[in-house]
Amino acid sequence: MNSKQSNRRRFLKDGAVLAGLAVGAMSTTGAKALAAEADIKLKDIKIHAYGERSRFVTSERPAASMDMGEGGGGGYGFMGRTPVYSTPLQDLLGTITPASLHFVESHGYDPPDIDPSGHRLMIHGMVNRPLIFTMEELKRLPSISRIHLLECQANGRNQGDRKSDTLIETTGRTSCTEWTGVPLPLLLKEAGVHKDASWIVSEGLDGSKYTKSLPLAKATEDVIVAYGQNGEPLRPENGFPLRLIVPGFEGLNNVKWLRRIKVVDELYLARLEVSRYMNYSDPKARYFNFEMGPKSVITRPAGGQKLAGPGFYQITGLAWSGGGAIKKVEVSTDGGSTWKDAEITGPVHRIAHTRFGLAWKWNGEETVLMSRCTDDVGQVQPTIAEYAKFWGFTVQDLQNGKNGFGHFNAIQPWKISQDRSVHNAIFS
Repeated sequence: MNSKQSNRRRFLKDGAVLAGLAVGAMSTTGAKALAAEADIKLKDIKIHAYGERSRFVTSERPAASMDMGEGGGGGYGFMGRTPVYSTPLQDLLGTITPASLHFVESHGYDPPDIDPSGHRLMIHGMVNRPLIFTMEELKRLPSISRIHLLECQANGRNQGDRKSDTLIETTGRTSCTEWTGVPLPLLLKEAGVHKDASWIVSEGLDGSKYTKSLPLAKATEDVIVAYGQNGEPLRPENGFPLRLIVPGFEGLNNVKWLRRIKVVDELYLARLEVSRYMNYSDPKARYFNFEMGPKSVITRPAGGQKLAGPGFYQITGLAWSGGGAIKKVEVSTDGGSTWKDAEITGPVHRIAHTRFGLAWKWNGEETVLMSRCTDDVGQVQPTIAEYAKFWGFTVQDLQNGKNGFGHFNAIQPWKISQDRSVHNAIFS
């Protein structure tokens, strides 16, 4: 017998002994305990077909009464008020809003229960080839995925209300997610738009049949007919199975539960456009205000929160602009006397939330924190006085709740008191 054969037989023999030891060990009290532990784990750990968050994570969208809201899911119902569900910005990490925490508004109706297999999108009006698409046909077309924010034009307009003290009350009607769908310019090109056309009119399948006009120039630029959000189909309250995403424009243009698009040659003036969203007070007679201005807000420390005590804090917040990408964010820790450049701590996308941060050591004394941003087209977030002047109001008007047509993007100050509490200091 050669040495290799001898070693092999010795290995097999020893292996049999070890196997025997293992079998013997399974009969001991310790082995029974291990088996029982394994059984407990199998009983306690549930495998879900659709993932759930930890029970220790409890962030939710609080409901609040609304005054004016976001069109394609926002606004004022003719059947009575419905609540606004705001995004808890103070709890978010990074820049992407989970679909389950995306702010929600409606026109007095619950989301329609739409079977996607029977849903259709019609494109008609001033086109060469009227088209009707099924959901399956839309998904066969070239798709795109882009990260964009949505913001209600009424976000922050209640600053004259002293009850608006927390971050979620002042700024919670904005969210940022990844949208997936078909470029609207592709669909319009396929339909063949007449040369004299200048507007489109989009209609949703909600109870109010919400209808909104949009300039054709924007529709043929970067608008998305979206069926996906953050890697999954839209949720019912966010427009399932189909909605418009109009980057940078007021949320009311992003019609949810989209069922038809009509190409026309003039402003349509649907009933909610006339009754709710026309700016009759504008001396320049702009009627509609589309693009949202540059805006930023510190999300921690922020109104409604309480600091642990003096010491180090990482000031963090979000900045965005309907006109492009965020280029710079500045933070003041002394009520605007001095400003420091904040660090951009996450990805920068066009017309999307951008995360910023600044290291800060609080000495325990009363102070005011604020931020201001600049976008890549040179627009700078205004002060409250600059905002009032632009819209033709006084600061006193704004204090009394007269803040025009929304688009509130003034610098948001947070006052930190010696008792460590944080409050809205917009007018103090």
